[in-house]
Amino acid sequence: MKIAFIGTYAPRQCGIGSFTQHLFQSTGGGSGTSGNFVVAINDPGSTYMYPPEVKFIIDQDDHGTYLKAAEFINQNQVDVCIVQHEFGIFGGQNGIFILTLLHSLEVPVMATFHTVLNKPSYNQLAVMKEITRVAGKLIVMAHKAVEILRQTYGVPAEKIELVPHGVPPIRYDRTAARIELGLEAKRVLLTFGFIGRNKGIETVICALPQVVAQYPDVVYIVLGKTHPNVVKHAGEEYRLFLHRLVKKLGLEDHVVFLNQYASEDDLFKYLAASDIYLTPYLNEAQITSGTLSYAVGVGSAVVSTPYWHAAELLAEGRGELFNFADDTQLAGLLLDLLGHPDKSETLRRKAGEYGKSITWPKTGARYHELSQDLAANAPKAILKKDPALDRSILPPLRFDHIERLTDHVGIFQHANFGIPNYNEGYCLDDNARALLMMLMAYRRTNSDAALKHIAVYLGYLNYAQNADGTFRNFMGFNRSFLDEVSSEDAFGRAIWALGYATAYSPMDAYYQVVQRLFANAVPHFEHLKSIRSIANTLIGLYYYLKDNPSNEEIAECVRRLAQRLYDAYQQHRTDTWHWYESLLAYDNGLLPMAMLCAAEVTNDASFRDVAFESLEFLESHTLSKGHLSLIGNENWYRQTGVPSPFAQQPVDAMAMVLLYFQAYNYAGDPRYLSRLYTSFMWFLGENDLRVSVYDFDTHGCCDGLQHDGVNRNQGAESTLAYLISYLALQHTFEKPYGSIVS
Repeated sequence: MKIAFIGTYAPRQCGIGSFTQHLFQSTGGGSGTSGNFVVAINDPGSTYMYPPEVKFIIDQDDHGTYLKAAEFINQNQVDVCIVQHEFGIFGGQNGIFILTLLHSLEVPVMATFHTVLNKPSYNQLAVMKEITRVAGKLIVMAHKAVEILRQTYGVPAEKIELVPHGVPPIRYDRTAARIELGLEAKRVLLTFGFIGRNKGIETVICALPQVVAQYPDVVYIVLGKTHPNVVKHAGEEYRLFLHRLVKKLGLEDHVVFLNQYASEDDLFKYLAASDIYLTPYLNEAQITSGTLSYAVGVGSAVVSTPYWHAAELLAEGRGELFNFADDTQLAGLLLDLLGHPDKSETLRRKAGEYGKSITWPKTGARYHELSQDLAANAPKAILKKDPALDRSILPPLRFDHIERLTDHVGIFQHANFGIPNYNEGYCLDDNARALLMMLMAYRRTNSDAALKHIAVYLGYLNYAQNADGTFRNFMGFNRSFLDEVSSEDAFGRAIWALGYATAYSPMDAYYQVVQRLFANAVPHFEHLKSIRSIANTLIGLYYYLKDNPSNEEIAECVRRLAQRLYDAYQQHRTDTWHWYESLLAYDNGLLPMAMLCAAEVTNDASFRDVAFESLEFLESHTLSKGHLSLIGNENWYRQTGVPSPFAQQPVDAMAMVLLYFQAYNYAGDPRYLSRLYTSFMWFLGENDLRVSVYDFDTHGCCDGLQHDGVNRNQGAESTLAYLISYLALQHTFEKPYGSIVS
């Protein structure tokens, strides 16, 4: 077996780092002959002198190093990869960067969960569900974690294994340890580990006055540094609070703060010297505690609050429990144990007996056994030779969020998460897209709701058109327009929607309004300068000619506009750059799509050749990873630069879906159908961050992929981009060789 371990690693001061090191050593890595190695995760701004088994380092906030780590693992003939998971040790929102690594691995994955949340946030749920889907085995350390994984995350039982937290084989003589630490004349209470508000140390301090009154030789040792994340966001506020509390209660001679990250040897020395070990945590939702495992493993007398891991580990007389934040109950327990040494000794004996079963050699052997089983039975990748998409993975077609964003005037352009942002008002772009989407939806559903919404969005375009045929764009919530003339891009999107409405108006009353709006706008087609406004307009004219194929004026307009795109292409084209301008920016897929539309209308081979050559160029920069990786809008992709990986926008994914639909419709090549499906899956998690942009709760679409995660706002543009793509996709199921316009 050759195993790659991913996690934090010693000498980084981190509990998971110690866990990973012990796991590495106890699964054969300590021998130096196994070939096993470690991929360590560095926290921001830190460097470490790692031991030789660390062969690769991931910088927590550098997304690119996760991809390089996966490539390194794949090249080193690994049988199994074991990942230690805790949200805070990976980069991006809730550690989302780990998904990129996992999806890039070509070997079976086993994941150890150090945290399993019963009530995760939306992003935490998305990250965890994807890990549980990708990993072949999931390791947890408590029965409660098994229950949560099954109920909250829907993980099948056969995928989950319970393996106890290992305990190092370090033991000290109690008397010798007390003498060495100068504690031979004290009754010692101990808490160790990273310090933070959730540790509940103040509960112990508040219980001490009653204990000290009867046993004045009691000393409470708090061994550990403040957690680095706490220091980063709140400094030493909690530690100062504890010091003030000690002073207020007059306990200066009975509480000792050792502000240090202790070595494991020191930890076990203090455990041996202590009379009672305490974990007074304030929240039940702690599924794993390495410090508690250590204390039980060496046979300490433990008193704890009943958080999930403690409730299980201290069952059957291995420890005592008290209620959260109940210093009175705690004081009673401490007095009872200090006054009855035989009770403490019974706790130590039972804990020590259990501790023999959770030593690292035994835990490591279990991991090794599971790794062998996973490597032997992991399913092999199946290469699909057809472009079929598993329809069962698609969510149902839902317009809930569109309903929330729409009033009787039109669709609001922005949202705060899933709630309309009235402050930003309306815009022509989104109402044009909404009209297009609802017309597509009506073709599938024939629903009265779609008819009603078509009237609303068409009404906005009708109100937005100026007397000269141009359009206004932005309207405030007070129903007043904020501009006199829209951008050319917004004009082009309006023409696209009107052209589609000409071909597919559901009733004559709508058709007559569309015809008038379209006719008023025709004189402005020749004056367009923006290549994207030209592309949008061309697509609209393409649909218009579906209803009016004999209109020579519009057909000639298509030829002239397409010639301008063709000329722009020839101006910028080089041997290595096959594009219409000197950069790849937004809505890229619509440019070759427009040329395909023009080629179909005019039967011009030069338009066709440019369309397919530019399609292939765009594809080489967006689909080379096996999934859609869009050009980000931070710096775009300039001919002399490098592509921006973020922020990626749903409207660009829509452009790719529609481009491949048009290419498939034009050429009939099933490769384009396959790439259409690949492009659509960007919305459902087949993207660079490997997380769904579609929100299964709101039925809206998030506003994009940022460098650190998902932009959870769900504006009209994003949700409409998803729905337009979804409706185009659905059409391929019904008419595999048809067109969305046929």
